Amino acid sequence: MVKFIEEELMTIRKEILDMWALVYDQMKTACDAIPTADKKKAWKVIIREKRVNASELKIDCDVEDFLVLYTPVAIDLRFALAMLKMNADLERIGDFAEGIARFIIKDEGDETPDPELLKKLRLTEMVEQVLSMMDTARQALVREDMDLANSLFAKDNIVDEINGNVSKILADYVHNKPEKAQFCFDFKSVFLKLERAGDHTTNLDEEIIFYIDAKVMKHSYDNSKSDEALHHIMNEGKN
Repeated sequence: MVKFIEEELMTIRKEILDMWALVYDQMKTACDAIPTADKKKAWKVIIREKRVNASELKIDCDVEDFLVLYTPVAIDLRFALAMLKMNADLERIGDFAEGIARFIIKDEGDETPDPELLKKLRLTEMVEQVLSMMDTARQALVREDMDLANSLFAKDNIVDEINGNVSKILADYVHNKPEKAQFCFDFKSVFLKLERAGDHTTNLDEEIIFYIDAKVMKHSYDNSKSDEALHHIMNEGKN
C-alpha cells in the first residue's frame, strides 16, 4: 500500500510541475508579445489555453481519486489538499495570460505601444517580478524549501507598488494624447491581470508552506499588509 501511495504522489507532483511549466510559458509568451504587439505569439497563448484547462481537469480527477482510494492522513493529506488548491491557482494564472493575449489581438492596428510609456509604467520590471515569483514558488515546491518559499512575499510588494502607480501614469498620458484614451483604458487591464497573477502566485506559495510545515498562511499576508497600511496612516496623522 505504501508503495502505491508513493507512486500516486509522485505522479500528481509531476503533473503539477508540468502544469506549472506550461502556465509559466503561457505568461512569459503573452508578456513578451506586449512591447511589439506580436499577434502571432498572442494567438499561440490562446490556442494553448485548451491544454491548460485539460491539465487542470486531469489533476483534479487524479487528486480526487487519490483521496477516495487511499484516505491519506498527515503530510500526504496536506499534500493532496495543497495540490488541489494549487491546481486551481495555476489555471487562473493561465486565464490571466490568455486575457493579456486577447488584449493584444483586440487591437486591430499594427502600432506598437509607446516605448517611453512602457518605461514609465515599469512593465518590464513588473513582468520580471511576476515570472520570478512563479519560478521561485516552483523551486520551493521542488526542493521543499521553506526559506525559498518565504522569500517570495517581498516580490509581491513590488508588483503591487508598480500596479498602484499605473492609473496616474496612464491618465497623464491620455491628457497629452487624448486619442489614446481607449488604448490606455484597455491597457490598464494588463497590469491588473499581472497583479492578480502575482496574488495567485502568493496563494501557491502559501499552499507550499501548508504542505511542508502544516502552517496555514491564508489571510495572514493580507493582514500584515493591512497592519502596515494602518500604521502608516496613524503616523501621518501625528505629523
